[in-house]
Amino acid sequence: MHLTHNILITVLALIFLIAGVSKMSGSPKGLSGTRDLNVPDFFARFVGLLEAIASLLLIYSLRYPDTFLAWFALAFLWCGMGAAIFLHSRQNKMSSAFPPFFLLTLLSIALVIS
Repeated sequence: MHLTHNILITVLALIFLIAGVSKMSGSPKGLSGTRDLNVPDFFARFVGLLEAIASLLLIYSLRYPDTFLAWFALAFLWCGMGAAIFLHSRQNKMSSAFPPFFLLTLLSIALVIS
């Protein structure tokens, strides 16, 4: 189970690092998903920064597994994906809510096996 946990943490860290950096850069592609939900660009860039920090905490926790940072980062990202699903439902765009739902599921699994 330790190997499974490490692989899952690595995959999640890479996904959220790429997503966070693309939002922080302010590129139209990186902000297109948040613009569809009427989220202001400055807030989306801030969320991207937080996602990138959380993914770096996940990477750090692979090297130092005894810290609580992995659990904290996973819980933070879990809340973020829950908020993303809520925003999708509020805008009646549940057809585009699959990525946050899938990531929420992976984060839930990672939290359980942590």
